[in-house]
Amino acid sequence: MSVVALTTRPARSGRPDRAVPPRPRTAPTVTITLDLGAGPLTPGLARLAELLDELAASGEALVSPDEHRAARTVLDLRRAAAAPPPPAGGGVRILTGTRRVRLGDTEITLTRIEYDLLLFLAEHPRRVFTRLQLLANVWGYEHAVARTVDVHVRRLRAKFGPDTPLVTTVYGVGYRLADDAAITVDRDA
Repeated sequence: MSVVALTTRPARSGRPDRAVPPRPRTAPTVTITLDLGAGPLTPGLARLAELLDELAASGEALVSPDEHRAARTVLDLRRAAAAPPPPAGGGVRILTGTRRVRLGDTEITLTRIEYDLLLFLAEHPRRVFTRLQLLANVWGYEHAVARTVDVHVRRLRAKFGPDTPLVTTVYGVGYRLADDAAITVDRDA
Protein backbone atom coordinates (compact mmCIF):
# COMPACT_ATOMS: atom_id res chain seq x y z
CA MET A 1 0.00 0.00 0.00
CA SER A 2 1.23 3.49 -0.70
CA VAL A 3 -0.15 6.79 0.54
CA VAL A 4 0.73 10.00 -1.21
CA ALA A 5 -0.35 13.35 0.25
CA LEU A 6 -0.56 16.29 -2.10
CA THR A 7 -0.80 19.74 -0.56
CA THR A 8 -2.02 23.04 -1.96
CA ARG A 9 1.34 24.78 -1.50
CA PRO A 10 2.94 25.85 -4.79
CA ALA A 11 6.12 24.03 -5.73
CA ARG A 12 9.40 25.90 -5.29
CA SER A 13 11.24 26.19 -8.52
CA GLY A 14 15.02 26.03 -8.72
CA ARG A 15 15.23 27.60 -12.15
CA PRO A 16 12.52 29.78 -13.65
CA ASP A 17 12.87 28.20 -17.11
CA ARG A 18 12.18 24.69 -15.67
CA ALA A 19 9.34 25.64 -13.36
CA VAL A 20 6.22 23.57 -13.78
CA PRO A 21 3.07 25.51 -12.96
CA PRO A 22 1.26 23.94 -9.99
CA ARG A 23 -2.08 22.29 -10.65
CA PRO A 24 -4.93 24.31 -9.16
CA ARG A 25 -6.43 22.61 -6.13
CA THR A 26 -9.30 23.69 -3.94
CA ALA A 27 -8.40 21.45 -1.00
CA PRO A 28 -5.65 19.06 0.07
CA THR A 29 -5.82 15.70 -1.65
CA VAL A 30 -4.81 12.26 -0.45
CA THR A 31 -4.19 9.50 -2.96
CA ILE A 32 -4.23 5.95 -1.60
CA THR A 33 -3.14 3.01 -3.70
CA LEU A 34 -3.89 -0.53 -2.49
CA ASP A 35 -2.33 -3.62 -4.05
CA LEU A 36 -5.31 -5.96 -4.17
CA GLY A 37 -3.61 -8.55 -6.34
CA ALA A 38 -1.71 -10.85 -4.01
CA GLY A 39 -2.39 -12.48 -0.67
CA PRO A 40 -5.28 -12.08 1.74
CA LEU A 41 -6.30 -8.69 3.06
CA THR A 42 -5.34 -8.03 6.65
CA PRO A 43 -8.22 -6.87 8.88
CA GLY A 44 -6.84 -3.32 8.83
CA LEU A 45 -6.59 -3.20 5.02
CA ALA A 46 -10.04 -4.75 4.71
CA ARG A 47 -11.46 -2.02 6.96
CA LEU A 48 -9.62 0.68 4.97
CA ALA A 49 -11.00 -0.74 1.72
CA GLU A 50 -14.52 -0.71 3.22
CA LEU A 51 -14.14 2.91 4.33
CA LEU A 52 -12.85 3.95 0.90
CA ASP A 53 -15.79 2.12 -0.67
CA GLU A 54 -18.23 3.99 1.61
CA LEU A 55 -16.60 7.32 0.70
CA ALA A 56 -16.83 6.55 -3.00
CA ALA A 57 -20.46 5.44 -2.67
CA SER A 58 -21.44 8.56 -0.75
CA GLY A 59 -19.86 10.84 -3.34
CA GLU A 60 -17.35 12.30 -0.89
CA ALA A 61 -14.40 10.80 -2.78
CA LEU A 62 -13.48 11.55 -6.37
CA VAL A 63 -13.47 8.10 -7.91
CA SER A 64 -14.57 7.36 -11.43
CA PRO A 65 -17.43 4.86 -11.71
CA ASP A 66 -15.18 2.44 -13.64
CA GLU A 67 -12.45 2.53 -10.97
CA HIS A 68 -15.05 2.04 -8.24
CA ARG A 69 -16.65 -0.94 -10.01
CA ALA A 70 -13.25 -2.54 -10.66
CA ALA A 71 -12.12 -2.15 -7.04
CA ARG A 72 -15.50 -3.39 -5.77
CA THR A 73 -15.29 -6.48 -8.00
CA VAL A 74 -11.76 -7.32 -6.83
CA LEU A 75 -12.73 -6.90 -3.17
CA ASP A 76 -15.88 -9.01 -3.58
CA LEU A 77 -13.95 -11.81 -5.32
CA ARG A 78 -11.23 -11.80 -2.64
CA ARG A 79 -13.81 -11.87 0.16
CA ALA A 80 -15.68 -14.74 -1.50
CA ALA A 81 -12.46 -16.74 -1.93
CA ALA A 82 -11.38 -16.13 1.67
CA ALA A 83 -14.81 -16.60 3.25
CA PRO A 84 -15.08 -19.58 5.57
CA PRO A 85 -18.06 -21.89 5.28
CA PRO A 86 -21.19 -20.80 7.17
CA PRO A 87 -21.30 -21.69 10.87
CA ALA A 88 -22.45 -25.17 11.79
CA GLY A 89 -25.45 -23.71 13.62
CA GLY A 90 -27.03 -22.58 10.34
CA GLY A 91 -26.13 -18.91 10.12
CA VAL A 92 -28.00 -16.09 11.84
CA ARG A 93 -31.16 -16.85 13.84
CA ILE A 94 -33.42 -14.04 15.00
CA LEU A 95 -35.46 -15.15 18.01
CA THR A 96 -38.38 -12.72 18.10
CA GLY A 97 -39.94 -13.93 21.36
CA THR A 98 -36.82 -13.15 23.39
CA ARG A 99 -35.39 -10.45 21.03
CA ARG A 100 -32.11 -12.34 20.79
CA VAL A 101 -29.89 -12.97 17.80
CA ARG A 102 -27.58 -15.95 17.43
CA LEU A 103 -24.74 -16.50 14.97
CA GLY A 104 -24.25 -20.25 14.97
CA ASP A 105 -23.90 -21.12 18.67
CA THR A 106 -22.86 -17.59 19.71
CA GLU A 107 -25.29 -14.96 20.93
CA ILE A 108 -24.73 -11.53 19.40
CA THR A 109 -25.71 -8.61 21.64
CA LEU A 110 -27.56 -5.92 19.67
CA THR A 111 -29.09 -2.61 20.64
CA ARG A 112 -32.83 -2.13 20.20
CA ILE A 113 -32.39 -0.26 16.93
CA GLU A 114 -29.83 -2.74 15.55
CA TYR A 115 -32.19 -5.61 16.34
CA ASP A 116 -35.20 -3.84 14.81
CA LEU A 117 -33.19 -2.92 11.69
CA LEU A 118 -31.98 -6.49 11.18
CA LEU A 119 -35.46 -7.93 11.74
CA PHE A 120 -37.05 -5.42 9.36
CA LEU A 121 -34.58 -6.23 6.59
CA ALA A 122 -34.93 -9.99 7.22
CA GLU A 123 -38.71 -9.70 6.93
CA HIS A 124 -38.37 -7.90 3.58
CA PRO A 125 -35.65 -9.79 1.64
CA ARG A 126 -34.55 -8.55 -1.79
CA ARG A 127 -36.33 -5.21 -1.26
CA VAL A 128 -34.27 -2.01 -1.32
CA PHE A 129 -35.07 0.71 1.22
CA THR A 130 -33.91 4.31 1.21
CA ARG A 131 -32.50 5.81 4.41
CA LEU A 132 -35.72 7.79 4.91
CA GLN A 133 -37.85 4.66 4.50
CA LEU A 134 -35.72 2.87 7.09
CA LEU A 135 -35.98 5.84 9.47
CA ALA A 136 -39.76 5.80 9.13
CA ASN A 137 -40.17 2.00 9.44
CA VAL A 138 -37.49 1.13 12.01
CA TRP A 139 -36.97 4.31 14.02
CA GLY A 140 -40.60 5.39 13.70
CA TYR A 141 -39.85 8.95 12.63
CA GLU A 142 -38.25 10.83 9.75
CA HIS A 143 -36.88 13.83 11.64
CA ALA A 144 -33.35 12.51 12.10
CA VAL A 145 -30.27 12.83 9.96
CA ALA A 146 -30.40 10.20 7.22
CA ARG A 147 -26.77 9.25 7.96
CA THR A 148 -27.99 7.83 11.29
CA VAL A 149 -28.94 4.75 9.29
CA ASP A 150 -25.38 4.47 7.93
CA VAL A 151 -23.95 4.45 11.45
CA HIS A 152 -26.28 1.68 12.61
CA VAL A 153 -25.64 -0.42 9.50
CA ARG A 154 -21.87 -0.06 10.04
CA ARG A 155 -22.18 -1.13 13.69
CA LEU A 156 -24.38 -4.06 12.74
CA ARG A 157 -21.83 -5.21 10.16
CA ALA A 158 -19.01 -4.82 12.68
CA LYS A 159 -20.77 -6.97 15.29
CA PHE A 160 -21.21 -9.85 12.85
CA GLY A 161 -17.82 -9.43 11.19
CA PRO A 162 -16.80 -9.29 7.54
CA ASP A 163 -17.40 -13.02 7.04
CA THR A 164 -21.15 -12.80 7.71
CA PRO A 165 -22.99 -10.98 4.93
CA LEU A 166 -26.03 -9.17 6.29
CA VAL A 167 -26.74 -5.83 4.68
CA THR A 168 -25.93 -4.82 1.11
CA THR A 169 -25.46 -1.19 0.13
CA VAL A 170 -27.33 -0.26 -3.04
CA TYR A 171 -25.28 2.71 -4.20
CA GLY A 172 -27.25 5.89 -4.63
CA VAL A 173 -30.41 4.33 -3.17
CA GLY A 174 -30.08 2.71 0.26
CA TYR A 175 -29.81 -0.73 1.82
CA ARG A 176 -31.25 -4.23 1.55
CA LEU A 177 -30.68 -7.66 3.04
CA ALA A 178 -27.72 -9.38 1.42
CA ASP A 179 -28.60 -12.06 -1.14
CA ASP A 180 -26.39 -14.64 0.55
CA ALA A 181 -27.46 -13.76 4.10
CA ALA A 182 -28.29 -17.01 5.91
CA ILE A 183 -30.94 -15.56 8.23
CA THR A 184 -33.91 -17.32 9.76
CA VAL A 185 -36.60 -15.59 11.79
CA ASP A 186 -37.83 -17.84 14.60
CA ARG A 187 -41.14 -16.44 15.89
CA ASP A 188 -41.65 -19.19 18.49
CA ALA A 189 -38.42 -18.69 20.42
